[in-house]
Amino acid sequence: MAYTSPGKTREKIFRFVRERILAGQPPTVREVQQEFGFQAYETARRHLDNLVAEGRLSKESGKSRGYGLPKTDFLARSTMLAPLLGQVQAGDLTTAIEQPDGYLPVPASYPQDELFALRVQGESMTGVGILPGDVVIVRRQPTAESGEIVVALVGDEATVKTLHLRRGRAELRPENPNFPPIVPDPNELVILGRVIEVRRYLEEMPLVEAEL
Repeated sequence: MAYTSPGKTREKIFRFVRERILAGQPPTVREVQQEFGFQAYETARRHLDNLVAEGRLSKESGKSRGYGLPKTDFLARSTMLAPLLGQVQAGDLTTAIEQPDGYLPVPASYPQDELFALRVQGESMTGVGILPGDVVIVRRQPTAESGEIVVALVGDEATVKTLHLRRGRAELRPENPNFPPIVPDPNELVILGRVIEVRRYLEEMPLVEAEL
């Protein structure tokens, strides 16, 4: 590693750690050591301890990924975690499966328990840019407006579609002409929530194992 002053090195470490924390993956001391090419583990730990002493980072004892951002950090205060609950079909209906698989960082624009995330399967929503493998961030709500994209249960089967209301009857429309609309029995339809964001990860998804 080329020589830089301790202050400049520490600033680079802070930026690296902060980005990882905001992405939901606080680094370990060992990961900081490897990222910056330090020969000694203690060198990385000392830089992190100094950042904690300066009030730029916080540290929860007893956790290898216990570094966090102080409450005065605006971005830290404006980020929360939403549970990734499994998969939802964007195609033919499939049996609903809720498999908590970790948490994703999302903007804290809603109360903590109002958001969840689902991986998308199928191609029925490609016309609005929702592709197989994408992740949808969903706001829990039992109703939605006509034209909004929703996650809905029909019986015990889940799907993501565009909701259309006509003469008091709900229709779940795909955004791909190769798929037919779904006109469910009103007694079998449950709106789980409205899709508020679509994410596509080109690298590994930044999942957190447990809620912070």
